[in-house]
Amino acid sequence: MGNIVSSIPDLASKPEFCYSGQETISGCSTKLDAFDAPGPSNIAWMSSLCVASKISSLTIFNGPLTDVPHLTSRCAILDGSIKFFLDFRPRSYGAYETVRPDGTYPGPEELGRQAFEYSGARKQFETNFGTPEVSGFLSSLSFESAVPNGVSSEFDTLTRGPLAIDVSMPATELNLNTILMAREKAAAIWLNWVLDGSHGHRPGAPVNTQYVYDSKYKQNAYSALLPIYSDWFGPTDGPKLAAADSGPLDEGYVGGGS
Repeated sequence: MGNIVSSIPDLASKPEFCYSGQETISGCSTKLDAFDAPGPSNIAWMSSLCVASKISSLTIFNGPLTDVPHLTSRCAILDGSIKFFLDFRPRSYGAYETVRPDGTYPGPEELGRQAFEYSGARKQFETNFGTPEVSGFLSSLSFESAVPNGVSSEFDTLTRGPLAIDVSMPATELNLNTILMAREKAAAIWLNWVLDGSHGHRPGAPVNTQYVYDSKYKQNAYSALLPIYSDWFGPTDGPKLAAADSGPLDEGYVGGGS
């Protein structure tokens, strides 16, 4: 995360949401660094969470001035097993949860005109972000004895992007090193997108539409994370941690440095 902070000068710490390391979750020291950048960089929320010996998570929600994907990067070690989740999360609804086993999606004969809207959103994401380079990097990741995790809820299904990785695997040195490399590479990819000015929205309607979509998306993402953390950390600490990692759900930043 250090490279992100040093590369985005208008990122500002949000100390009222931070955990210093003195707090504990499930008896483990917990540190959370929280930031936003309501100005030109337009980062609505960024949290770097570490529960000692349990979980490391990076959560980034972008503001509505760009269509750069949100980023979720999470590694947990529970009962000797690694649970790894990585996702570049699209900024418009592409009905990804309706994908068929053969990789196709329902067409206008099933969804009417909305099928073209969803197809357009998917195409835009694929062209700008889910490029062969990015998808090739993700598909090339190789883990020892990894098995897919099932979706945890309807909200989990609704918030996943088409390139999401969600697997469990033994806590071997190879797997840990591969996850570390993947998380660092994903953060670098996201940072390059953010620093590329070509991904900005035009002023006006696109920004307003993006803000409305993002506000609902953040709520859904929290609802997806809540049962996961509750399962891992219990009915008291789990919801507390999910809320801390997700950031304030009633805030949105238009920014723009105007």
